[in-house]
Amino acid sequence: MPIAFNEPLSFLQRITEYMEHVYLIHRASCQPQPLERMQSVAAFAVSAVASQWERTGKPFNPLLGETYELIREDLGFRFISEQVSHHPPISAFHSEGLNHDFLFHGSIYPKLKFWGKSVEAEPRGTITLELLKHNEAYTWTNPTCCVHNVIIGKLWIEQYGTVEILNHRTGHKCVLHFKPCGLFGKELHKVEGHIQDKNKKKLFVIYGKWTECLWGIDPVSYESFKKQERRGDHLRKAKLDDISGKADSDVADDVPVAQETVQVIPGSKLLWRINTRPPNSAQIWPARRRSGWRRNREKRGGSGPGRRRSGRRGGSTQAITPTLGPPTGCMQGITLSGISPTAQISTEGLEGPGARDRRLTRLDFLEWPL
Repeated sequence: MPIAFNEPLSFLQRITEYMEHVYLIHRASCQPQPLERMQSVAAFAVSAVASQWERTGKPFNPLLGETYELIREDLGFRFISEQVSHHPPISAFHSEGLNHDFLFHGSIYPKLKFWGKSVEAEPRGTITLELLKHNEAYTWTNPTCCVHNVIIGKLWIEQYGTVEILNHRTGHKCVLHFKPCGLFGKELHKVEGHIQDKNKKKLFVIYGKWTECLWGIDPVSYESFKKQERRGDHLRKAKLDDISGKADSDVADDVPVAQETVQVIPGSKLLWRINTRPPNSAQIWPARRRSGWRRNREKRGGSGPGRRRSGRRGGSTQAITPTLGPPTGCMQGITLSGISPTAQISTEGLEGPGARDRRLTRLDFLEWPL
């Protein structure tokens, strides 16, 4: 895969973005009723994939044994992830509340499928959330992610599939349907579902968009609103049926136009709203080969690879890049906690004429997905 499709992050670091809305877990732990706890857990499961909106770059595959650790005392959790398998690539993670109120752990094995104009990533692996105060465990699997126009055209992303969240103690289940885009993009980013008890009786309806917010309402009010909506939609549907379109495998899929906001049903309860992104969040540097950096530095007469290469003018990447370690010749990995001994790479014998070029050759492989 060309490196232009990568973003300068490790997949282990990308997983930590699941905890962006960790306040939903704290809120679920404080709820007295199982239905209210399931509402917060469902909102957290949807918020975990919200960071993928407009993130069409693929993170780099971590090295075997590589770890990433994050501690946020202000948000009340610690997080650690590790690459536990190389073929197939499997990443495991574990997080816990600093107040010992929850455990969040699981493993992710992304199965990629190439469909000509798009790439589909099926995130195999079970995610588990334990609320220690209530002695409850919730499990689910993330929806399928698809990136369109990987060959030509503008890249755009969508999530689709069914996510089932199960409370193993009470039997409550939340079934969420991530809607595919469809022909006219009407269902783009939409999420609809419901919460049911162990007898399969609907207790609560959830709707919204995984890119914006989630709302909830009782089933009777939801069905009444949908009936009124269908009465006014039959005329618009007749007009859409008259429109004919053809698909060409050599033409890029147009980016569908989605509604900016969610139509809120009167009497709904807000479950979650996405955090506002920084104004320059879309202006990231794409990952590039280090050879381009080397040519630029040689023209300017720069020093060897021991200098930091993060965001330098005329450089090639803003990613956290490895640097040569102590004189023993070990190379430090791209993590906060350091690379494990199984992933250390010896650079002994790189002295003498041409040693600088050989060091760069040893580092080049880190810029490419394994």
